[in-house]
Amino acid sequence: MTRKSGYALLAALASVVAVVCAAILVSVGGTHIDDASTAPQPRSTAAAQADAGAWVGTWATAPAAAEPNTPHGYPDVSIRNVVHTSVGGTAARVQLSNLFGTAPLVLTHTTLAVADATGGPDALPGTLAALSFGGRTTVTVPVGESVLSDPVRLRVPAAADLLITTFSPYASGAVTYHPHARQTSYLAQGDHTADPDGAAFTEQSPYWRYVTAVDVWTDQAKGAVVALGDSITDGFTSTVGANHRWPDYLAQRLDGSPQGPHMGVLNEGISGNRVLLDPTPSLAGDGPSALHRANRDALSRPGARTLIVELGINDIIMSPHQTDADAIVAGLQEITREAHAHGIRVVGGTLTPFEGERGYQPQFEIVRQQVNSAIRSGRVFDAVVDFDRALRDPVRPTRLFPAYDSGDHLHPNDAGYLAMADAVDPATLLGDAPASV
Repeated sequence: MTRKSGYALLAALASVVAVVCAAILVSVGGTHIDDASTAPQPRSTAAAQADAGAWVGTWATAPAAAEPNTPHGYPDVSIRNVVHTSVGGTAARVQLSNLFGTAPLVLTHTTLAVADATGGPDALPGTLAALSFGGRTTVTVPVGESVLSDPVRLRVPAAADLLITTFSPYASGAVTYHPHARQTSYLAQGDHTADPDGAAFTEQSPYWRYVTAVDVWTDQAKGAVVALGDSITDGFTSTVGANHRWPDYLAQRLDGSPQGPHMGVLNEGISGNRVLLDPTPSLAGDGPSALHRANRDALSRPGARTLIVELGINDIIMSPHQTDADAIVAGLQEITREAHAHGIRVVGGTLTPFEGERGYQPQFEIVRQQVNSAIRSGRVFDAVVDFDRALRDPVRPTRLFPAYDSGDHLHPNDAGYLAMADAVDPATLLGDAPASV
């Protein structure tokens, strides 16, 4: 055999190996899945290395409602969602939702890329990858359900923006969305899913549409922390595009620093959300009650080990007002029991001050104090993070500390969100979930 023919044979063998590896990678996804944690996992060339890794959520959001005034969806429009990772990995997969849709959602092209450093819709060169679903680029998402993409090999950095771009040429019914993203995403006319540059994406949007989660394959993270909450967890008054919600600040603390375990942080807050009641049609964007959505939005997230609950204020201050503290406490205890059934530890936050908020009434403060007393007693959660103590004015503890007040006397500003993250003791995030509380 000549040297030239030997090289040719080696090249051919390498090509075969590459094709086989690619086939293994694309064959492991599925198009129709209710529990993302049960999805198959990609295999690396070294089986031992793959066995040491796991799927862990790096970003997530809760689908809140059907976007108003979208009876036909966005036909012939590319939607480029911008999301921010918490932990990195060597492969990724994306969940898309048609939970509040009114017709099957047919997507013909979907891509994933790492955003460049400009903070806009441009992809970092060489990172844009087409997503498939069961080996096909076109996927149909049934009404009320979600799909999980096949894994793609992509070096996903921690604390980085990703671009998830979807395209449908068809009218597809109402759009499942998250209204208070605090992040700018983009739209373009026509199919620009494969465009690494963002020149065509001239329309800005404050929403996340269809995309609800990104998981990464990692052998570094020790699982994920999931924050289940209302507008305070959603980061309602945080700086847009700055990733200054309190779960973002917590993710920075847990990103391989000595301050805590290396864990993904997933924000499942919905502005207006309550523990007990589903919203009225006029407040549909407030999302289903935490009792109804905890399993779907939080407990089924891949790698979830710890749940942080920040809920209860809206039950008190929104009509119809819940003035029975025991009812709120019972709802929080039910969330804890459900988490324990999934083997997930629960850290519960005390309810933060809101005197001065436009709907404040003195009797509401009594209910808040009663709920907080139960939380601090240890009979509701496995551990407590005292958000009330972190944010209250020491001179007038029924109010937010002025330096932490966004101005509405209910929601913190960026400094307040940082104080909330700093109040979380990393030592409480790991540990077994007890059989009962």
